[in-house]
Amino acid sequence: MEKVILQRENIYTGSLVLVNRAYRWAAGSGEDLEPVQSGECDILMQRMAVKLLTRLMGKINGWQRIVPVSGWRSGKEQREIWDHSLAESGREFTEKYVAYPGHSEHQTGLAIDLGLKQENIDFIRPDFPYEGICQTFRQKAVQYGFVERYPSGKEEITGIGHEPWHFRYVGIPHAMIMEQENLALEEYISFVKKYPHGQKVYSFNKNGMRAFISYLEAEQGQTTVLEMEEDYPYTVSGNNVDGFILTQYETMRTILD
Repeated sequence: MEKVILQRENIYTGSLVLVNRAYRWAAGSGEDLEPVQSGECDILMQRMAVKLLTRLMGKINGWQRIVPVSGWRSGKEQREIWDHSLAESGREFTEKYVAYPGHSEHQTGLAIDLGLKQENIDFIRPDFPYEGICQTFRQKAVQYGFVERYPSGKEEITGIGHEPWHFRYVGIPHAMIMEQENLALEEYISFVKKYPHGQKVYSFNKNGMRAFISYLEAEQGQTTVLEMEEDYPYTVSGNNVDGFILTQYETMRTILD
C-alpha cells in the first residue's frame, strides 16, 4: 500500500473544487496555467484542462468556428468585471451572470467561456447555441472531462443563471457521471458523500474505463494519512468544502473517441 499524506489545506486543490456563492476560492492563483491556444491568445487555464480541451477541439476542428472568450481571471480582474457590470447592467443582471469576486470559478483556472466565432462577441454572455459546432462540442465535452456548469433548470442550485457558454473541467470520469445522473457540481459533491472511503464506493465502468470513487472527510486541524493500492493509478481532489474525492482506476484504456 502507498501512504498519501493529506493536509487540511489540500481540500482547496484539485479538479473537483466547488466554488460558488457559499464557498469562496481559498487557494492561490496563477500557478500551472497555460494558454488555451499556444501562441495565439492570452486566455489561460490549468495545464490538464488545456490538454483535454486541445484534444477535444482537435477532434471536432473546433477552433475554426469557436473562440475562447474568458479563462483564468485574477481576483483583481474579477472585481473589475463585477464593478463594470454593476455600473452598466445593474445588480439583478450582474448577480445572475457574474460571480462575486473571490467566488468565481474563473479564478481556479478550471473554467472557460466559449463563443461562436463572429464579428461581435458579448464578453459576459457570448453566443454558444444548442446547434452546429457548439452543440457538437457540448455533446463531446463530458468525454474529455468538461461539463456545462450552469445548465437550465439548475439555477436555484448553482446560484447562477443559465450559461450555455460556460464550461468547467472536472475530469474523467466525473463529467460523465454528472451527465449520467443529471447533477450540477453542487449536487455531485453531495452525491459522492454517499460513498465514504473504506466503507462504500461508486463504481464507474464504461468504454474500457473502470474506476472507483469515494469520499474522505478532512479532519479539522489534522493530517490525514490515506493508504492507496500501489498497483492502480489514482487521483485525489479536494472539494473546497470539507474533504476529498478519491478516484482509483482499475483500467485506464482511453474512453476518448
